Amino acid sequence: MEPGLKHEAEMILNKLGLNASQAITLFYRQITLRKGLPFDVRIPNAETWAAMEDARRNRNLTGWDDLDTLFRDEA
Repeated sequence: MEPGLKHEAEMILNKLGLNASQAITLFYRQITLRKGLPFDVRIPNAETWAAMEDARRNRNLTGWDDLDTLFRDEA
């Protein structure tokens, strides 16, 4: 496992009050309950793929100074 990925994930889990072992147990329980992964695993459609590529290349991005402005603009 990539050390940076592991560290970042464990920091988030810590904020949620979980350690890695507890999170993996939770993940496995969800797999058994749902009889599959607890989230969709799909190839992105063309629109999503284009948006991800734009984000990677820092183009066609919109930014806001704060959440209030974001929600006001989206309304």
